[in-house]
Amino acid sequence: MTVQVVTGTGTEIGKTVVTAALAATALASGRSVAVLKPAQTGLSPGERGDAAEVARLAGPVTAAELARFPDPLAPATAARRAGAAPVSPEDVAEAAAKLATEHDLVLVEGAGGLLVRFDERGGTLAEAARLLAAPLLVVVPAALGALNATALTAEAARARGLEVTGTVIGGWPERPGLAERCNTEDLAKAAGAPLLGAVPWGAGGLSPEAFRAAAPKWLAPALYGRWDAAGFRETWAAG
Repeated sequence: MTVQVVTGTGTEIGKTVVTAALAATALASGRSVAVLKPAQTGLSPGERGDAAEVARLAGPVTAAELARFPDPLAPATAARRAGAAPVSPEDVAEAAAKLATEHDLVLVEGAGGLLVRFDERGGTLAEAARLLAAPLLVVVPAALGALNATALTAEAARARGLEVTGTVIGGWPERPGLAERCNTEDLAKAAGAPLLGAVPWGAGGLSPEAFRAAAPKWLAPALYGRWDAAGFRETWAAG
């Protein structure tokens, strides 16, 4: 089965938009795609969650959500406050494996960072990835502070025996500063894995048609796109 776990160095850094871009490029290459959001927090019933947002932007994917909790908190905390059963890593692995029997690619989008707790036992997305033997794609910010957070995430992943496919910048600014331009070189060193794309800041605000047309330009061939890492670094290298 082909399962890719999408995590990040923190919250609000573009995981959902990167997941949508990856889904769009995979669909364009002829693959069937499912997107699984194990625990959606901060939304009420009826509001569009992350999996549904991926489907809106990317196109005809199967969107699945295991649980939803109203408070915008870590899944374990949000479940406890809601008096609801939490999602466990085993739940995530079982759902993803089932989706993988019917789709070419399953994208599992985490909440927050890699070690955010799903349940009171301390289960995390990292444990779900281990159960699935699935690699991690790490969404990272472009700005100052990205290198430390990226290195910590990659180190935590490898300490648990997980493979890091690479990193994708979740929001590349229109006018990058010195830190962002230096990070075009240094993110790969921090992660110990290649930089595989850069999604423009605000890409989630595009129309679905424009998003799908542009997505292949944001992601590398390893992610079904045609983004040129060497050209990107040459364009934005710090002087």
